[in-house]
Amino acid sequence: MKLAARDAAGYIARPDRSHAGILIYGADPMRVSLKRRDLVAALMGRDSDLGLTRIAAADLRRDPALAHDALKERSMFADGQRVVLVEDATDGLQAPIAAALADHAPGDAYLVVIAGALKATSKLRKAFETHKNAYALGIYDDPPSRAEIEAQLAREGLRDLPRDAMEALAALSRSLDPGDFGQVISKLGLYKRGDSAPVAPADIEAVAPLSQEADLDDLLHVVAEARTPEIGPLLRRLETQGIQPVAIAIAATRHFRTLHYAAADPGGVQSGLNRMKPPVFGPRRDRMARQAQAWGMRRLESAMGILTDTDLTLRSSSAAPPMALMERALIRIAMIARR
Repeated sequence: MKLAARDAAGYIARPDRSHAGILIYGADPMRVSLKRRDLVAALMGRDSDLGLTRIAAADLRRDPALAHDALKERSMFADGQRVVLVEDATDGLQAPIAAALADHAPGDAYLVVIAGALKATSKLRKAFETHKNAYALGIYDDPPSRAEIEAQLAREGLRDLPRDAMEALAALSRSLDPGDFGQVISKLGLYKRGDSAPVAPADIEAVAPLSQEADLDDLLHVVAEARTPEIGPLLRRLETQGIQPVAIAIAATRHFRTLHYAAADPGGVQSGLNRMKPPVFGPRRDRMARQAQAWGMRRLESAMGILTDTDLTLRSSSAAPPMALMERALIRIAMIARR
């Protein structure tokens, strides 16, 4: 049977142990691995070490009876659910896996088969999709659903998040790969341990990976807020950290492009920031919203023009000191905000 994506989170969290097994396949090994990990943990609980039998694809090719025999084995030590895990499966293993499924009986282990991308005509997929007591689950490069995010939060003891916090997490999930997003959820659980206050966007911002150095972020806010005297000292600090002027120009262009996008949105600044990828949320979003409103579209276009010219000069054969060029450009931009 096919397991629909909308039902996958519920099944993986509470799998039916009477089923013969499941095939989990997909092009992204990380996404497939995370689903496999969660399913096995839900099936086995505390007996995961004692009741798990791993079978490599190469071993199953050499001995086609391995999967069948492993399903029938009885452990002297593991009292709970047993799981047989076949990794890196391909269509070449369809025959022994289909035979093991066909002979599955009550009391046998649960079979979990992991594969890469499989076509719709795949024999291995057909073996599970046509089996009345087994599932086939395709994992695609879609961001996690709300149910999947809530399941991850629940494992960390976090439930009933306010709407703004869930929106911030959903936005973050669209810009990170599944492994990094899972780490953010784990950090959030640790960050909020012992704290009874609801999760806020600021909490998420505190544990989210930074897209750039904090000092560089400070510099961009200083420029956008026309705090001209602070530009020089911050640039010196960045220079001692080894950050190159071209990197500063790229980050500044990204920052002012985001402000321009927000200022130009027909629905308003907040609507524009909500549409951004990567997402902008928490106190940083509030700060950038104020900047976009203060600048307006036309002045932001002037700022981006200065940054484009500076970037081209930095990448040319100009003999001018690169950091001095960058400092001059940032001061000019800060002066525009004062007009």
